[in-house]
Amino acid sequence: MENILQILVGLAGLMLLGLGTMSMFAPKRMIKNFAIEPIGVAGLSTIRAMIRGLFLASVALVISGLLTRETLAFVAAAIVLGAVAIGRVVGIVADGFDKTVLPPLLVELVIIAVLLTAHIQPAGT
Repeated sequence: MENILQILVGLAGLMLLGLGTMSMFAPKRMIKNFAIEPIGVAGLSTIRAMIRGLFLASVALVISGLLTRETLAFVAAAIVLGAVAIGRVVGIVADGFDKTVLPPLLVELVIIAVLLTAHIQPAGT
């Protein structure tokens, strides 16, 4: 079970790394993915800084947890992604339901579940 969880955590980290890297080096491509409209250079800078920062900080926490086996880092990454998921739920409540919000929300919830399960799962099981 531990190996499966490590693989799932690693896959989540790779996905977050891909999103973070694309946000940094191809922010215009991410405009459609994130359904946002940057205003000029400042808007592109915000995508590179804020969105990339969120993803790559999560990746750093995931890698740290995998390398050190200090799984509390997974909890920290889950908290960051949990804040994102809460924002999506607040958006649904405040702005109305849009089916395009569900896939990223479900992915975030699955990653959170994987990270928390990897944290609470006793080593060696």
